[in-house]
Amino acid sequence: MALDESRTCCFTGHRPDKLPWGLNEGDPRCAALKASLARALEGLYRRGFRHFISGMAMGCDLYFAQGALELRTRLPDVTVEGAVPCPTQASRWPEPLRRRWRAILDACDLETVVQQNYDRFCMLRRDRYMVDRSAAVLAVFNGTPGGTQYTLNYAMDQGREILLLDPARPAADAVRLTL
Repeated sequence: MALDESRTCCFTGHRPDKLPWGLNEGDPRCAALKASLARALEGLYRRGFRHFISGMAMGCDLYFAQGALELRTRLPDVTVEGAVPCPTQASRWPEPLRRRWRAILDACDLETVVQQNYDRFCMLRRDRYMVDRSAAVLAVFNGTPGGTQYTLNYAMDQGREILLLDPARPAADAVRLTL
């Protein structure tokens, strides 16, 4: 599957421990963030983006992947890629989340395993893989240090367009970060 980088958007975002609602996806703020992600995906589609890459981490990555898969049900030229840092990414997650991760990954058009064995840098390699193949990055970011900040810094260094969603204002639309 040859993919056009200029029509590809990847995602980076926080895991549940950095979200105000944690794992409680029934929280209205989580629903509002998912609605904002859906609006951002629709906007990206209108701008010509057709391929969406998720890093498949717990939390916002899974919200994004599910939103992109939902978009694909209405717009069949959308493709979704799950970029997995290593095959054991979800092995220590609670069983319901592992099943969800597997179901989402199985629904993707493409599954990319960045490396075969876990090491402390595999998540960062996965993040660089996604940015290197994308023209834009959609992010849920609250300003705290960590993997999301690393990915955004890398994306800025690579001159990628960045769209930010603030989990503290989950109903707000994405803000474009100008470089």
